[in-house]
Order: sequence, then C-alpha cells, then structure tokens
Amino acid sequence: MTASDPRRQAANREAVRRMSAARPVLVEVLPAGDVVPGMTGSTILTSGPPLPWPEYHGGQRHAILSAAVYEGLAKTLDGADAALGSGAITLAATHDHGCVGSVAGIYTASMPVFVVEDPDTGVRGFCNMYEGESRKRLNYGVFDDDVRAGLDFLRDDLAPVLADAVRRLGGVPLTPLISRALRMGDELHSRNTAATTLFLKHITPALLDMAAAGAAPAARTAFDFLAQSDYSFLRLSMAASKVSADCARDVAYSSVVTAMSISCREFGIRVSGTGDVWHRGSLPDVDCQLFEGFTPEDIEWMGGESHITETTGLGGFAQAAAFPLQHYQGGDAAAMVEMNTRMYDITVAEHPEYLIPYLGFRGSPVGIDVFRVLDTGIQPVIDGGLAGRGGGQIGAGILRAPMDCFTAAAEGWTRRYGD
Repeated sequence: MTASDPRRQAANREAVRRMSAARPVLVEVLPAGDVVPGMTGSTILTSGPPLPWPEYHGGQRHAILSAAVYEGLAKTLDGADAALGSGAITLAATHDHGCVGSVAGIYTASMPVFVVEDPDTGVRGFCNMYEGESRKRLNYGVFDDDVRAGLDFLRDDLAPVLADAVRRLGGVPLTPLISRALRMGDELHSRNTAATTLFLKHITPALLDMAAAGAAPAARTAFDFLAQSDYSFLRLSMAASKVSADCARDVAYSSVVTAMSISCREFGIRVSGTGDVWHRGSLPDVDCQLFEGFTPEDIEWMGGESHITETTGLGGFAQAAAFPLQHYQGGDAAAMVEMNTRMYDITVAEHPEYLIPYLGFRGSPVGIDVFRVLDTGIQPVIDGGLAGRGGGQIGAGILRAPMDCFTAAAEGWTRRYGD
C-alpha cells in the first residue's frame, strides 16, 4: 500500500468531514474535578506528549510544582517535587483527558473549566480559563500572591457567574461566534478581540437577568473582566477546536492531524488513523516580535496546545482574516496572505463555516495531511505567544511545526497500514 492509496484519500475526506461538521456548544462551566474524565483530587494535567516527571524542566516544571502548592497537595515546592516523584500526585497529559492547555497548560481539580460538546456526537472538550491581562500567569510559569489571587478570582467569582449565564441561556453555540469573528478581524488564536466581544454580547442578557435578581455586583464584575480581557475567548476557541479535532479521531487509514502539542522538551502530533500515538520531534522554529527589553536568547519553551486551533483551520491557517496581528507579532499583510495561502497545499479541504473575507470568503484550509506536508516541504504555521526564562510572556510570533514529527507520523502510519 502506498501513501496515495485511495483508501487513505477517502479516509482523509471522511476525517475532515467529521471535523468540519462538528458544532461545538458551551454547555457548562464546572470545576475540572467534577467533569474532566479521569481527574482526581490529586491529579495535575499539563501540556505536551507525556513525559516522566524528571524530564520536565524550566517554567513548565515550576508551573506544575506551583499548581500542587496552589491546590493544597503540598505545602512547599520541595514537598510537591517529592510527591510527584513518588506518584502521590498524579501527573498526566491534558489531551489524554479531553483537555487542551495554553503554554504549560496547568489543570488541577478545583480549577474551573469550560465544558464544550458537539450535540450530534456527544464528543466533549475542556479548557481552563484565561487568567487575565498580566504577562505573569501560572500557565507562563509564574506563581506568586498576585497569580494566586487571580486563580482564586476565576474559581470563586468569575466561573459561578459564567456557569449561571450559560445555564440561563441553555448553552452557547460557538461556531456562529467563531465564524463571525473571522469576518471581523480575528483568527481565533493570537487575536480574539471580536470573538470575546461577541461572546460578551451573547451572554449580556443573562447577566442583566442575574443583576435584576439581586446579583448585580457579581454580574458587573464578570462583565468588566471579560470586557478588559480580549484573550478570554481563546479558551473557548481551544475547547471548540478540541471537540472538532476529536470528532475526526480514529478514522482507519486517515493521515489527517488531530492534535499538535508542545512540552518543554519536544513537539508532538497525533494522526487520525494512528489513534492516541504521539509522533514526536524537535521543538518548533520561530519568527517572533519580542516585548521591549527581551532578546531571542530569553525564549523558553514551557509547553503549549493552543495550536489545536490551527489543527481545525483557525489561527495561522486563517491569518489573512486578521491583519491587525502585524502590530502584535510582527510581519506584514502580504506575508500573512502568502503563509495562509500555502496552507491550502498541505490540507485536505476548505472549511465550510470558517470563511476568510480577504480571500473572497474562501473557506480556511482544514485537515493537515501528514503526507502533503512531507511531499511539499511546507511546515504548518502557528500563531502563538512566547514564554521567557524566569516566567511570563515576552512576545509573540510565528511558529513552524517541525518536519521530523511528520516523518515520524508517516512512518507510524506506514507501519500500521503499509505492506
């Protein structure tokens, strides 16, 4: 059997059909321990293909240790290290539990998560909540009193209000918001300004009802946070993309990518036809625009899975919809269009709902095909934030998924389906 076998072509079309047909709906906001499959009170989830605990280093390791202290699983970082080493604290990969993580991607049982579901298939995905506009956040490897207070705010103040709003509305369909935001200048990864505004507009009637029922201060606090935090919708676009990608899992013979993930050590991808296997490779290449005072030597990889959005036709695969990104991550409009256009050469189809106005309302490229990547030599492009040594966000830019992951995936696919 060759890579061009008609069974693979048909399987890829089916995988992308399932991916594009998903209609993710925000159905609840709940503590991770109450809803994430396999989550226990002593579980910590983190981004990337799973590694043994000693392999984690730098900001990702610090974030995991800090999460244990925050959750009350250990009193000190040293105590957390010992508990993780002994197995008293269970460390696991987010994707293995239906979750996706931004940068270090930390989940503990008490942290609230968005619960997103495709009503036709019942496939669910989860993402935790945006910590706010400070460049110092737990997912960027920082933990201090301010970060702790921010996490407490999400758990105790914001999440209950959003949960009430979602229940009052009977759920929030996300595909219409994503589609409209693409027509308003977002690409739903590094730019979510329009999407956050549309989400806030959608839930405002529920917030007003809550205020009229005597919860005005809580409703106003939630409104103000979302109004000031343009990135808030990213966690919803991530959860929606996780659901869409998981709808395309386990299609026999398919070579379509269903997940891309980074740890502090490596980049990994999953492929529909090879199930839960991680095909691992080197860390990505990056072209970036750093905040003032930082240099490329300050960049540190701490993990990341927000590029689940690229997996489903958003982010770097919809750059031509988001020219304002030039100010944030550098580059120019012509380069964004050129990168976006090249992604059609490595994908199976065009998304029927994710339309790009500048390209004549052409659907975004969707369904990364491992073999097309290798045949063309075109690396998938990813919009993303960059972490720095010592923690915190220090810039943003274009990441390029490494080719060795796709070589490993092709070899894994061939072992399963080849002669």
